Amino acid sequence: MGAISTTQGRQSKMLGLGVYRPERVVTNDEICEFIDSSDEWIQTRSGIKNRRFAEPEENVVQMSIAAGRKALEASGISAEQIDTVIVATSTHLELTPQAAAKVAHGLGTKGPAAFDICAGCAGFCYALAVASDLVKAGTSQYVLVIGAEQLSVTTDPYDRTTRFIFADGAGAVVVGQSDETEIGPAVWGSDGSQSDAIVQTTDWYEYITTEGLERPWIRMNGISVFRWAAFEMGKAAQRVLDAAGIKTDELHAFIPHQANSRITELLARSLNLDEGTTVANDIAETGNTSAASIPLAMEELLRTGKAKAGDTALLLAFGAGLSYAGQVVKLPTL
Repeated sequence: MGAISTTQGRQSKMLGLGVYRPERVVTNDEICEFIDSSDEWIQTRSGIKNRRFAEPEENVVQMSIAAGRKALEASGISAEQIDTVIVATSTHLELTPQAAAKVAHGLGTKGPAAFDICAGCAGFCYALAVASDLVKAGTSQYVLVIGAEQLSVTTDPYDRTTRFIFADGAGAVVVGQSDETEIGPAVWGSDGSQSDAIVQTTDWYEYITTEGLERPWIRMNGISVFRWAAFEMGKAAQRVLDAAGIKTDELHAFIPHQANSRITELLARSLNLDEGTTVANDIAETGNTSAASIPLAMEELLRTGKAKAGDTALLLAFGAGLSYAGQVVKLPTL
């Protein structure tokens, strides 16, 4: 039951998972000190009760290293064995060098391939797909995949449309070879015609060369994103299941990007999931952490016993771009 279909040859799996959640818990009441809203309104509209913000001295690289270290420990793979590091992020606030190179060095690896992927909230599933293919092709033996975001510094504290949604954190998995398929084929895509649904208000060069401009912030057209996610991502999720040869009654867990609890409910309903299928709801205490969302939600299910290592799960991530990606996987060890 739950065998993921594949072509013959080398296969891939997630060997271990680790996450980093910043210590600072930010309540809805604290958010509402700066925006005209309420705890009740935020919970009703998004499902969010609390979220985590990184401290001023923390950043994407540091959080990635912390999560990566835990993933290595869970997998039983040493840092020296990692030959590729991929960091999915939209909030590494340096154009160069890439976060992955710093993370690889910080973990004590031996100079592996290292690169970043910027695909918004879909970033982790994009990176996982690339890592899986690298392992299956024989290009890499062990790939460290990290999704990490520090969205608290990119959202305007006074913007009531985005401030309560986004948060910080990091999650990582080690991907290695497997005798059986434990990471199914990725189904992914984009809709650039709606690229203005989630944007940075202005580019940094324009900001530093134009007097009087407000610093760049992330802005979102919530209605456009909600409609796209609620109506298009259900179709994408079904394509992911079809590609893996999995029926909904074979799923133990559904782990969508933690964008909005109402979107999650609509997607789960559209898939006609069995009553026994666990649906991730990490957004309640974590908020929307973009590329870190999927691994953080995986960790919450495993940590609380709602799912266990080896369970069959549908991952589905979507967001800025607008872009999406998903795959059926066997859950890793925590």
